[in-house]
Amino acid sequence: MTMADWQTLSDRINTVAPSATLAVDSKAKAMKAAGLDVIGFGAGEPNFPTPANVVKAAADACLDPKNYKYTPTPGLPELREAIAAKVLRDSGYEVGADQVVVTNGGKQAVYESFQILLNPGDEVIIPTPYWTSYPEAVKLAGGVPVEVFAGADVNFEPSLDALEAARTERTKAIIVNSPNNPTGAVWKPGTVKAIGRWAVEHHIWIISDEIYEHLNYDDAHTTYVGAVVPECRDQLLVLNGVAKTYAMPGWRVGWMVAPVEIAKAATKLQGHMTSNVANVSQRAALAAVAGPLDEVHEMRKAFDARRKAIVAALNDIEGVYCPTPTGAFYAFADVTALLGKPLGPQGTVAKTSADFASALLDEAHVAAVPGEAFGAPGYLRFSYALADDYLAEGMRRMKAFVEYR
Repeated sequence: MTMADWQTLSDRINTVAPSATLAVDSKAKAMKAAGLDVIGFGAGEPNFPTPANVVKAAADACLDPKNYKYTPTPGLPELREAIAAKVLRDSGYEVGADQVVVTNGGKQAVYESFQILLNPGDEVIIPTPYWTSYPEAVKLAGGVPVEVFAGADVNFEPSLDALEAARTERTKAIIVNSPNNPTGAVWKPGTVKAIGRWAVEHHIWIISDEIYEHLNYDDAHTTYVGAVVPECRDQLLVLNGVAKTYAMPGWRVGWMVAPVEIAKAATKLQGHMTSNVANVSQRAALAAVAGPLDEVHEMRKAFDARRKAIVAALNDIEGVYCPTPTGAFYAFADVTALLGKPLGPQGTVAKTSADFASALLDEAHVAAVPGEAFGAPGYLRFSYALADDYLAEGMRRMKAFVEYR
C-alpha cells in the first residue's frame, strides 16, 4: 500500500537520515533481547552509575511538591546560576545566568541553535569526521551542511586554509567539537584559537560543543574558544550537558550558553516545543554541576585504562589502524585495508565500512558504528564506555572474525 499524495511526509523530514548511532544501538539491543550475546561498542553511553549524591538529590526532589509544577522555560534559576558559575570555574570566563538555557539533553541545544540562526540556504561548516546529528540538525533548519574533512594524519584537525576554501557569502556558522566525537581527538590550542579569530574576522557564528570537556588523557587539555578568543563571545554558542561527564545520559539535561538575545530566542522556541526540562532531572543536574569533580576524575581514570586497552587491541588486528585518541571515550579505527577481502567463516566481502560493520554485528555479534555515519567512510567508531571484560571479549571476537583462516 502506498500513501496518497496528500498523505506524504514533509520534504524536511524526508531529507534527514536516521541517527546511525542509535540505529546500531537499537539493533544490538534487539539482538540481545532475542537471546544473542552481543557486545555493544555503539552508543556513547557511560556504563558507570550516576553519582550517589546526584541520585539522592533527585529522590529528595520527588518528594518536594514545588517540583510538581511548571517552572521557567529556560530552566530553574538556581541551575542556570550554577551553570554560569561552572563556566567560570572550568572555562575561565564570566557569563550571566540570563545567557543560559537548560534543554532536554544536549541534542535539543544543537537543534535549537540552528533553528535560531539559520535561514534557508545558509551554510554551516562542519569539520569532518563529525557527530552524526550535526548535518541533520542543519538540514532541519533549512541550512546546508558543508563538510571539511581532516584525517588521522593531522589529528583530525581542520586547517584554516581548508576552512577558508569552504567559506562563501552564505556561510553562517562553524561547529567546533573538541574533545571530538567520533575521533576522540583534542584539538591543539593554536587550532582552536585560529578558528575563533577567523570566525570573528568573517562574522561567522561559532557553535562550540563542549560536552566531553572533562575527558582528556595524556597531556591533552580542552581549549575553550570563548576563553582564548574573548572577542568571539558575542557570536558564540556553547553547548554542553551532564550526560557524559556525570554518567547521566538518561536524565536528559543539557544547556546552551549564548549571548542574551540568542538565549531569549532559544527560550521562545523551547516555549513552543517542550517548555521546561523535567524538574527532578534539573535538581539532579544542579547537584552534579555544583558539586565536586572527584567522581568524574575517577571515571576518567577508568576510561583512560580502557582507551589504552582498546587502541592496543585494535592495532593488534591485521589490517586495522587506530590512532591514539586523547579525549572523549571513542576509538576511531581505519579499516580500509580490510575492505574487499573475505572475512569470517562465511568469507563475507565488505565493500564499505558500513558493510563491514553490518557483517561484524551479524556474524561476530560485535556492534560498532560505521564511518559513513560521521562523514568518514573507511572507519569504524568504537565507544569504550563499557566494562573491561566486555571490551576485551569484543576485541577478541573482532580479531577472530578478521583473521579467520
